[in-house]
Amino acid sequence: MARRKKEEPSGGAGWLATFGDLMNLLLCFFVLLFSMSSVDVDKFEALVQSLQHSFSILPEGGAAVGDGQMVSSGVSQLQFLDEYYKEITNSESEDTENGETGENDLKENGTVEAEEELKEEYSEAALKESEEMEEQIEAMAEQSQITDQIELSASAQYVLITLNGALLFDSGQSEIRKDALPLVNKLAMMLERYNANLIDIEGHTDNVPIKNEQYESNDVLSAYRALAVKDYVLGISQALDASKIHATGCGEYNPVADNSTAEGRARNRRVEIKIYNSYNSN
Repeated sequence: MARRKKEEPSGGAGWLATFGDLMNLLLCFFVLLFSMSSVDVDKFEALVQSLQHSFSILPEGGAAVGDGQMVSSGVSQLQFLDEYYKEITNSESEDTENGETGENDLKENGTVEAEEELKEEYSEAALKESEEMEEQIEAMAEQSQITDQIELSASAQYVLITLNGALLFDSGQSEIRKDALPLVNKLAMMLERYNANLIDIEGHTDNVPIKNEQYESNDVLSAYRALAVKDYVLGISQALDASKIHATGCGEYNPVADNSTAEGRARNRRVEIKIYNSYNSN
């Protein structure tokens, strides 16, 4: 019995295998895009347009399946798609970061300028208050007839009342002279107006060394003098708050004149009363 010849497969459908591979690749590609947590619409449209004009695998590419061009060009260029997408993403990320950096610099500069303006306004307001306090104290000093016994000045922190040390104390002593008590009494009455403010009483000396049984140095002497004024003021005034008044010994370390002359040393032997304004009393 004769064998039957095997039928030869038809060769007309050979392109279907290649086309099926391409469809699988495209399906995986779009599933990958869809699975992303978020898709930037602008980026995706830019990618689509680039594929349309460069890869010729989408409708506007101008190549058809029958041409064989779409399959060969599309499959060969799909391997560069991931790199292309990363390049676009990185480029736009850099632009965004640069924009954010510039914006942060502007915000930081604006913050610094605002802080400087606020500090300047604060300082101006504090100085204005100190100047007003100085005018008030000067008026009270004129009324009490002690303007020739004190010196006044103002800063953004406080009003400074300076008393000549020779008027208050004998040389090398910390006890207030009896003839200086009326002056200190009037000062105490003036300080009562500022009982809510911080008040610092400072004692100062010249640079002539001192050492005796009572005071071993100018530092000690200046501290005792400041403390003597504080205790006397609090002793005659019930309106002053002791917690707001401090006594400080500064010794010879803050001279206001030349210690090489007798006149300069006399100016350096002094007591200073600093009345801080409300901005600096906390």
